[in-house]
Amino acid sequence: MGKSVGIIEVYGLATAFVACDAGCKAADVTVEPFDKNKPANADKLEVPLIVAIKFRGTVEDVKAAIDAAEAAANGMTGVVSKHIIANTEHSTEKMLKLNAFDKK
Repeated sequence: MGKSVGIIEVYGLATAFVACDAGCKAADVTVEPFDKNKPANADKLEVPLIVAIKFRGTVEDVKAAIDAAEAAANGMTGVVSKHIIANTEHSTEKMLKLNAFDKK
């Protein structure tokens, strides 16, 4: 079993940086590489890119980071979804390292 992970998806890269910064300042967490997703209805959205931020740490720290990131993101373009996994398993650990920003 691994550390706790919190995943929050926000609209846009600038919002992701602001939300990530807020989360890192609020708690003792580390961050996995951002991930991105262009939704099927992207042309209808004000911000056509969804970015996932993945915080790692204790459950308490991850919750604090997610709460701070959510507040920061809601002050900009908004939050798509969020979730906390208390103890990640081995196969989930591998998936957390993947990100679409590495793809060309």
